[in-house]
Amino acid sequence: MDFDGFSTVLIIELVIGLLATGVVAGILAGLLGVGGGIVIVPVLFWIMTTLHFAAEVAMPIAVATSLATIIPTSISSTRAHRKRGSVDFNLLKLWGPGVAVGALIGGLLSHVIDGEGLLFIFGFIALAVSINMAIPKTLVLSGHLPENPWINRAIAAVIGVFSSLMGIGGGTLSVPTLSAFSFPIHRAVGTAAAIGLLIAVPGVLGFIWSGLDAAGRPPLSLGYVSVPAAIVIFPVTFLCAPIGAKLAHSLNQRYLKLAFAVFLAITAIKMLSSAF
Repeated sequence: MDFDGFSTVLIIELVIGLLATGVVAGILAGLLGVGGGIVIVPVLFWIMTTLHFAAEVAMPIAVATSLATIIPTSISSTRAHRKRGSVDFNLLKLWGPGVAVGALIGGLLSHVIDGEGLLFIFGFIALAVSINMAIPKTLVLSGHLPENPWINRAIAAVIGVFSSLMGIGGGTLSVPTLSAFSFPIHRAVGTAAAIGLLIAVPGVLGFIWSGLDAAGRPPLSLGYVSVPAAIVIFPVTFLCAPIGAKLAHSLNQRYLKLAFAVFLAITAIKMLSSAF
């Protein structure tokens, strides 16, 4: 039996791969406090290329689908952090518009940046993130955020653009950036959850528009967003995150972060090699 040119066997293999992606992303997200996107994107990309999807389609599909899974996760996470008073609404007012505009631009740029370009962007920034995780001391640039609001908006826009192009939420880039300006870590993490929503929604819209006429997409894709993949991945990630959180209490966080930094560095180098 075929479905839109894809055999039943291929669809079953894809579903199994997506379930595995959700399990890995959920456990690592709970274990290390990292966003699932940093795991979902490379794993989903490798699954799709293994199943013979072209790289120029596989990468934007992986990024856009990852962003789609971030929407419900960010809503849930933001509500939890808000109850604890760790969402800084003043920072959201300052950074929010820049993040959202940047994310939309990132999504729209996928129309002109090919799969190899997205691979390079993801690989390069993921490598930088892995180095940051491996360094024991947090980089500090200043004792406070820049006083000029336009500098803040520019920083937010850059975070929005690259987070959207990478398919990741607010935590991966915004938390280290806020920490570099001595922003309290708990408020940085809590506010990053809300920033993730401001990245995901406009980013997804941009990727949908950019991929409307793209050929070779998986069945039931909306632009570059694979709707079935997002539906499969999100609940599995949501259910597996508490498992990782429980493991985190019994394992050394420093060694875990070093191990993940090594994993992320290897992943980044592999994706960079795929871009050339």
